[in-house]
Formats: sequence, C-alpha cells, structure tokens
Amino acid sequence: MKILNIQVLRGPNIWSINRKKLIQMRLDLEDLEQKPTNVIEGFSERMEKLLPSMFTHRCSKGVEGGFFTRVKEGTWMGHVIEHIALEIQTLAGMETGFGRTRMTKTEGIYNVVFSYLEEKVGVYSAEAAVRIAEALINDEEYDLEHDIRRMKEIRELEALGPSTGSIVEEAVKRSIPWIRLNKSSLVQLGYGKNQVRFRATMTEKTSSIAVDIASNKEETKRLLTEAAIPVASGVTISNPDDLEASVKKVGFPLVFKPLDGNHGKGATINVKTMEDAVAAFEYAKTYSRRVIIEKYITGFDFRVLVIDHKVVAAAQRDPAHVKGNGIHTIQELIDKENEDPRRGYGHENVLTEIAVDRDTLDLLAKKEYTLETVPEKGEVVYLKSTANLSTGGTSIDVTDIVHPQNIFICERISRVIGLDICGIDIMAQNLTQPLTENGGVVLEVNAAPGFRMHLAPSEGLPRNVAAPVIDMLYPQGKLSQIPIIAVTGTNGKTTTTRLIAHIIRSNGKRVGFTTSDGVYVHNTMLMKGDTTGPVSAEFILKDPTVEFAVLETARGGILRAGLGFNACDIGVVTNIQEDHLGLSDIHNLDDLTRVKAVVIGAVRRKGWAVLNADNGYCVRIAKDARCNVAYFSMDENNPIVKEHCKKGGIAAIYENGYITIRTGDWKLRVDKVTHIPLTFGGAVNFMIQNVLAATLATYLWGYKPEDIRLSLETFIPSAAHTPGRMNIFRFKDFNVLVDFAHNPDGFNGVKAFLQGVEATEQVGIISATGDRRDEDIMETARISAQMFDKIYICQEKYLRGRQQQELVDLLIKGIKEVDPDKEIIINHKSTACLQMAIDAAKKGSYLTILSNTIDNTIQRVTEHLDRELES
Repeated sequence: MKILNIQVLRGPNIWSINRKKLIQMRLDLEDLEQKPTNVIEGFSERMEKLLPSMFTHRCSKGVEGGFFTRVKEGTWMGHVIEHIALEIQTLAGMETGFGRTRMTKTEGIYNVVFSYLEEKVGVYSAEAAVRIAEALINDEEYDLEHDIRRMKEIRELEALGPSTGSIVEEAVKRSIPWIRLNKSSLVQLGYGKNQVRFRATMTEKTSSIAVDIASNKEETKRLLTEAAIPVASGVTISNPDDLEASVKKVGFPLVFKPLDGNHGKGATINVKTMEDAVAAFEYAKTYSRRVIIEKYITGFDFRVLVIDHKVVAAAQRDPAHVKGNGIHTIQELIDKENEDPRRGYGHENVLTEIAVDRDTLDLLAKKEYTLETVPEKGEVVYLKSTANLSTGGTSIDVTDIVHPQNIFICERISRVIGLDICGIDIMAQNLTQPLTENGGVVLEVNAAPGFRMHLAPSEGLPRNVAAPVIDMLYPQGKLSQIPIIAVTGTNGKTTTTRLIAHIIRSNGKRVGFTTSDGVYVHNTMLMKGDTTGPVSAEFILKDPTVEFAVLETARGGILRAGLGFNACDIGVVTNIQEDHLGLSDIHNLDDLTRVKAVVIGAVRRKGWAVLNADNGYCVRIAKDARCNVAYFSMDENNPIVKEHCKKGGIAAIYENGYITIRTGDWKLRVDKVTHIPLTFGGAVNFMIQNVLAATLATYLWGYKPEDIRLSLETFIPSAAHTPGRMNIFRFKDFNVLVDFAHNPDGFNGVKAFLQGVEATEQVGIISATGDRRDEDIMETARISAQMFDKIYICQEKYLRGRQQQELVDLLIKGIKEVDPDKEIIINHKSTACLQMAIDAAKKGSYLTILSNTIDNTIQRVTEHLDRELES
C-alpha cells in the first residue's frame, strides 16, 4: 500500500456539511486491490486480537461485531484502515466515529475519509492505521501502545486546554463561530466586527492592571488588607540576610512561595525549622527574585470562582496523596492510584497522574519517609504541597454550601482587584461559616484561573462555568456573526463577487471580499493572488473592521480543505460548466456539481440559495437545498422560473431589456441593462447573468431596488473594478481587450461580444493551461479559430506538469481543425509577444488577450497605453 496524499478538511466539505473535521487520505492499495480481507490467511483473527475493542463497530451490519463480520466475509483494505484510524483515536481518548471509504475512478486507489478531534492526531492516525494494517497482513508484531501514547502526547501539545476548550464548546452550542488564532490558547469568538477574543480564561474585558495586581501577591495582599478582607500575615523578602529576622517576625509554621509564581510552583508549606526555611527560600528564589513568607494556616484549601463579579462555583481541593494499607510502599501506592481510570496523561481525564518530583521527595523527607516506606493502614501521605489538579490533586464541589457572607466577600474581592474572571484561594476549616468567624484567610487571587476542577470535580456536581463567560462576552442581543454571501460557479464568480461587494459598500457597509485576484477590505487590496480558498475567507472573518463578507469560493479550496466558514446567509452558484475536469477525482459535471453544492449546503435554513435557472446542474442543486431558493434567468419564460414564481417564489429575470425582480406574479424593474456599464450596453450576455445574480442576492438580503440601481450604474468595468474581466483599452488606432477567460464557456462569451464589434482585423493572443483535459484545450483553440483572423500563441507559463510543445501542439491542432490556413504566430516570451502584436496591429483592429497569457497583462498593456499618450 502507498499513501498518495493526506488532506485535512476543516470546514463543510464534499463528504459532509455538518462533520467539518475530516481527514481525507488518498490510498493506493497496489496488489491488495486483488486481496480482500477474507483471502489473507489469519488476518481477521490477528485484528481481533490486536484491537478487540473494535467489536463495538457496527459497520453496515448495524449490530455490534458488524465490522468484524465484514472482515471475515471479505472487505477491501481501505475500509479496514478507515476503522483502524477511528479506533486508535478512541483508544487515545479522542472518541470519534464518522468514516467513509470510496474507490476513485482509478482502480486500486481509494479515498479513505474519517473524522478527527485534533488535527495532527488525525494525520498521525491515518499513517499509523496503514502501518497497523500492513503489520496484520504480514503477521508481524506491532507496538500499538506506542501509537496510543504518541497520539496522547500530540494531543497535549496541540489541543486546547480544558478551560479554553470548555468556553469554545459552550460557544459552539450557541452557534457562535470560533477561530484559533495561535498554537496556544488565543481564540476568537464570532466574526468580523462582532468578534471577541479570549486566551485561556482571560478575555478582552480583563483589565491588564488587574492582572498585574493579581500577579503581584504582595500588592494583592495589601489591597485586600486595606479593604478589610482577611489574609494570612507575612512578609516579602529578596535578600537571604533578611530571612532569619523575617522568620522570627512571622513565626513557625510557615509557607514560602515566589512573589510572581503560579500553579503552586516554587511553594513549600508547613516549614517548621530554620534549616527547612533556608531550603524553602532558595527553592522559591528559582521562580522569583522576591519571596513571600506567610504564616501557615491549617485547614482545607478552597477555590472560589467568580465570573463577571458573581460567584459561580466553589471547590475544596486536596493535594495529591495516597492512603496507606500497611502492605504497599508509597511508590506502589502511587502506581496503584495512577491506575484509576479517572486519571490520565495531562488534561485527558478528570484527574492527572501523580508524578514524583522534588516537592514530593521534600514532603516525604520531612516525615523521614522515602518512596520505599510502607505507611500504616489508614495513614494519609501527602505528595504535593499544593492542591493543583495539574499535579495530581483532587477536587470536591462545595458550591451549594458556601455561606452568603463568603459569597459577598469573594464578589467584593473581584471588584477590589478588578478581574472579570478570577479564582480566589482560601484556607479555612470550611466555607459554610463566615471567614471572619472560623479564622479562614484569603491566600491568593488568580487571574486566568483553571476551570477543570469545576467542570469535572472528583466528587460533587459538575458546574458549567463556561456558560457565564459566554453570557458576559455575548449578552442577550449582541450579535456574534456578520452577514456572509458566498459565490461559487464555473464562470462569473469574481465579477459577481465584486459587484455584490460594490452594492453593499455603496449602501454604507464596510465590506471584506475575496476574489481570484486578491483579498480586499473596503476596496483596499490587502493580499494579492488567487484568494478563493478557506484561508482567505478566514482572513476576512478575522478582520475586526469588516461588517459584511462576500467570499468567492472556488472548487480547489473546497476540495483541498473544505469551506472557510461554517455557514453563510446567501449562497450563489453562477453556472456549472466544463472546467478543471479530470482533476482531484472530478471527472464530469455531476462530480463538479457535488463540489459546488457544498456552498449551498452551508446556507442557513432561513438563508437563500441563488441559482442559475438556465443551467440544469444548478437547478439540480435546488432539489437538495435545505434553505430558501431563488432563481435568476436570461429568459422570463424559463419553465423553472415560471413554476417557481407561480408558487410565490422569487427570481431575477432579464425581460424587455430590464433587470427585473419577480416575486410571485409581481414584477419590480430594477434597471435597464443599457444603463448598466458592466453589460456593455447589453451586448455581453454573461455580464447580464452576473448582474442578475448580484441583484437577486442583494435584494434578498434586504436592499431596495432603487439602492441596487444606483450601485449598478456606478460599477464601471475597468482594470480597477473588474481586473481581467472584459477590460477594454482604447489606443489611438486600435483597441485591446483583456479577459481571463480560461475555458470553452468563457471563450464563447468573449466570442459573442466580439461578433458585435466592428474591426478591420480580429487578433487573439492565447495559451493553454496544463492541468486541463486535452479536449478542453483543443476546444478553446477551435473557438479561437472561429473568432480571430490571426492568432498568437504565447505558452510562457501554466505548464503544470506538461511540456511546452505538447500544449502548443494541442492548440495548433484545434485551430487547424477549424481553419487549416489560419495565420498562427508563436512567441513564448510574453513581453516580446505583446510588443510584436501591438507593433503589427492595423488601424481599426481589435487585439484580444485571453487566459492571462501575458505576464502581468493589465500592467503591461497599461504601460503601452501610457507611452502612446505621452508621445
């Protein structure tokens, strides 16, 4: 077997609109294509032995053990690998279960598709699944535990922490989109101008001053003391010469902790001797220049969580510990405790495995114990000086029994320090009595407190502490989304996108839009190039200035990574024509339709699909649409439109020279096409189609016909507004047309326009694109032969794996099929070719440059025009 390619799909895709996180592995089975599982001796038995938990896989049988039955009966190895990839992720603590395996049109090559929770784990599981299958086939030993352990390690490195993850999960429940902004815990909720950001449990509302105060334990203690809040007495020193005097002042027993520490790092508790005090001071100094020495208060360690100045949860925390049985050593008891299924690696489970470190050994040494000591039955041996869950501590939820006065104290503390989310550490005998009565004290106030102990306590009720965070960030009535219009199709996508953006911008909104020539925010290009994929869409949605997004969405991005957004409000399909066929398993128009339909599948239930009623493949998409449907057509008598409007539907039609909105039996004339510059006086049909699509989409969003009309009349086809789309440059003696038509349908559109243009000679500059089918290349050449008197072939670029001469031969062959005597000039240097054509241009001639043949076409033509004007 051979892995040909692994793709990570992060948004709605051709396999599933709802399951956005999928791995698509292209797998060549090679000789295994002729060997289903039932002919590989012992394969089934070895699989059941290595992965017995796969018995739960029902597969197509629909019952437990169904997959094993399929393996015994005989199934292909791609199907097996799909199930292995899912199972090993589950065994690593990331349970997931969606999968599909489909053979491509190339024998032996399959697309193996399965879901993932963590992207890099998903990729690893794809590769590991193939290795496991090969080991089973060859009857070789396989270290499955190594893979499971490695996937857990990857998850710990890559996954959001439990606190960040809980906030994201709560946002997803409320249909609030999110984007991870770095490899750590910086997250954006919402899109565009409605976004908010948070990192771990600090939000954009968190005061930086408050964080500085909370990070300075001495400053925190001073403010709390001045506010009459009980705190532990103590001092802060940095010089070891001050240690003895400070110890005498505070008095044993003591707690030493670094001034700038967190998560209990560098802390030592219950220090009772000067010798231990020196060691504790030096240990704390490794974390901070200044060290806090406090009175050691006996009692229980409590954490109270306050969000938006309201107490939302409280937990009693116990440091990691073991209980003696009079038989086992402390190390054996630790090992036994770590076998608890609730404990796991890092953050994977409710509890974390207990690791032996310096803190552990110091605590044991104080009791004159070692790891080999056998504690008496019932004796509790503490292994950590702090109760952090990350070091193996446990938590008990006590939210419902906190005394009202303690709730008041904690909510007051949040305002004294100024934190929107804070964790307050309290040492007291209990929280059921006021701290002022039971002698309890506030030890610390923490910015960015962990949520894990509240989300999944060892005992007691779990608390959804992420909910009040979302309530704070998105109070009732605050929007998280911005409107999104997505435009796809074969031809006309870019012009339609630009026109929609122009209409919206003209009506007062700051628009971000993506096109095949760049990313724009409010008409300023921020990125140049083909930006029609998910990365470019995300760029717009991350921009905090954008109020409305219009996203050109090409097939390449959908196939490569899925959509860059979870849902849109309006999806537009301009048309579906033959283009890029034979690539990425898209061999015919049915395949291409399935790709374009992904955009319509992502339209919200109350949103709109805007479809071309003159294109049968677009009409087919409407049958499966789960949203409202509206059509546009060049023919007001189109039967699809007539039936649709008869039922009260909405359409945009070209009738009697007008762009018209039809709702039911009513007609609203928006504008006459001769008044719309983009249509070139109504001479270019494909531009009229683009206008219909844009008009309908913006009307459905809510713009009035008169507002749309003004925008249509101010959108001028030019290198600025529509680069590479019917750009006409008027020289003194001849004209130059630049259009990036790149397929037969696009060439036919230009041909139709040129038929209405008077010229002494029609001259074309063309080239081929290497990743098109031979037939498509030859068809563009045939059309060129029909519309041009003379043809320049300039095959300087876009070879895409082919030989230059191979493409030239195909073009010549197509031209000669139409006109064996057609004048053909070959010049593969684009600058020289353009100069040659301009120098040879006759008075009154029309020079048409197609397919972006000339490098930086528009710039170079403009330079020639400027030179003519200057001379």
